[in-house]
Amino acid sequence: MKKYLPPFIIFLVSALTSCSQKTFDEKMESLYKNTVPLIKADSLKPKLTDVVLLDTRAQEEFNISHIQGARFVDYDNFELNQVTDIPKDQEIIVYCSVGYRSERVGEKLQKAGFTNVKNLYGGIFGWKNEGFDVIGPNNLPTDSVHTYNRLWGKWLYKGTKVY
Repeated sequence: MKKYLPPFIIFLVSALTSCSQKTFDEKMESLYKNTVPLIKADSLKPKLTDVVLLDTRAQEEFNISHIQGARFVDYDNFELNQVTDIPKDQEIIVYCSVGYRSERVGEKLQKAGFTNVKNLYGGIFGWKNEGFDVIGPNNLPTDSVHTYNRLWGKWLYKGTKVY
């Protein structure tokens, strides 16, 4: 006798299975609306001192580690008054864990007239996965990266996962 599975259960099992089989690039492509141009870690690295880097993650995530020189702006509480000191044509790179939250902040910046905004592809996970350094408390290098939660943590391949 065959068991009947409701369509929703079949869909759910299929969705969960396919998500776990995605590659990092496939996952990133599924997250982005492509409203903010992307920049990859290897392209950002040589010009790190020439850009404004905005970390859009939560304070707890930023405190564990961030990219050297990044300014904390907090996705949940982002206000344009946090960036009034930045010229509208300055190159601004936004990032978060993987690039979803930062894309939303990037959209707000664009809407406010900032003309040179880019989103770090793969966020701090992509940065760390490429082998680039992050800094933690007291501006000291660390291997730790806050992964938002265990589910998202699977996309961080290099470094120590902190939840």
